[in-house]
Amino acid sequence: MVALLHQEKLTFTTAGFPFPSGLKNMKYLITIVGPTAIGKTSLSIALAEHFNCDIISCDSRQFFKEMRIGTAVPTTKELAGAQHHFIQNKSIFENYTVGDFEKEAIAKLDKLFLTNDYVVLVGGSGLYVDAVLKGFDDFPEIDNSIREKVTSNYEKSGLEYLQTELEKRDPNYFEVVAKENPQRMMRALEVCIGSGKPYSSFLNQKKNTRNFTPILIGLEAERSVIYDRINQRVDIMMNECLLAEAENLFPHKELNALQTVGYRELFRYFEGEITLEFAIEEIKKNTRRFAKRQLTWFKRNGNTKWFDFLTDRKEIINYIDTILAIAN
Repeated sequence: MVALLHQEKLTFTTAGFPFPSGLKNMKYLITIVGPTAIGKTSLSIALAEHFNCDIISCDSRQFFKEMRIGTAVPTTKELAGAQHHFIQNKSIFENYTVGDFEKEAIAKLDKLFLTNDYVVLVGGSGLYVDAVLKGFDDFPEIDNSIREKVTSNYEKSGLEYLQTELEKRDPNYFEVVAKENPQRMMRALEVCIGSGKPYSSFLNQKKNTRNFTPILIGLEAERSVIYDRINQRVDIMMNECLLAEAENLFPHKELNALQTVGYRELFRYFEGEITLEFAIEEIKKNTRRFAKRQLTWFKRNGNTKWFDFLTDRKEIINYIDTILAIAN
């Protein structure tokens, strides 16, 4: 059950979410979404302090302890503001999937809700947010020969092959997928070929009952503002020695965890393909594209209450408090 504001009247809807019946003694997962660099971290800490609760991070780039600067991990001061979970808790050498995260996150929530009625969930990885709120989707088994063929074609023809084929077979998923992430596109293409159906047709089919009520809060801004904030963040990262961090990770550049914006572009610089200046501009450009896809993903959910990123935190807290008062 998620609260929505319609014509100055608070109503509730369960559309798209598998919630238990009844409102009494409910647990609440206050979920913060939005594009990168919009201010989700600071808001999550403010809400965690107000509700005296922990924070679950579902930013798939911040799981890995070897990647700190390029993933904008919260600062030591920010981490001290509230107890965080799933921040730099894995290694890039581990095979960690969204399904693994769903199981671990739900187990952690079950434990936290034993002693608190509230937990804050925050992150910009839409697939990981949905995994917690709705459950991970069931996909058909794919023959290894199909997987090998897709991999072989990618190795021969590169990203262009994946992008062209996926757009043709599943334009809906192609619109929101990270188009620079070969692993994610290969997986989707395997399902399309192996099942004869679009990958997106398998999304959000299974509804796992959750023992909490999510309250979804989105942060947004004018696109030009978002892009300016992204550009500034990249400059800050470079000043904080992102180049050295990427250089240390360069020997492991083939790992799945490192197929991400901020590292991939610098790897091309280390390989002599592009200049450092061009690599930095590519990081900014690809991060802007990523933010656009994030908004496309999150805007599909009509249950989210959107606020301008400059909205006073007290206004957002008052909104949540009003929902809780009505619900209880």
